[in-house]
Amino acid sequence: MDKKFVWYRIGADIILAPAAPLPELPEIPRGALVIIEGRAPVWRYGMAFHRLHGLASAVAVYDPRLGAVVVASHTAEYCEGDILDVAPPEDDAK
Repeated sequence: MDKKFVWYRIGADIILAPAAPLPELPEIPRGALVIIEGRAPVWRYGMAFHRLHGLASAVAVYDPRLGAVVVASHTAEYCEGDILDVAPPEDDAK
């Protein structure tokens, strides 16, 4: 089966207030793993996890030193703690 990864960039180049809205969600195909990435406070990542709950088969967080670390999964294909050797698409990386 082809693995489907969807990147969700939540970082910003400015200081964000907790009330700042998250970016619009990308299209998430059925069975996709969503990788959250971007320089942002931990509370913003928590907001993104909450928003993605139930929409993706699995959610991972991108760490430039490791790759994408799976933090939640609703499928046997991924387990929490799995590390995926991926990097953000060039056109999205900053």
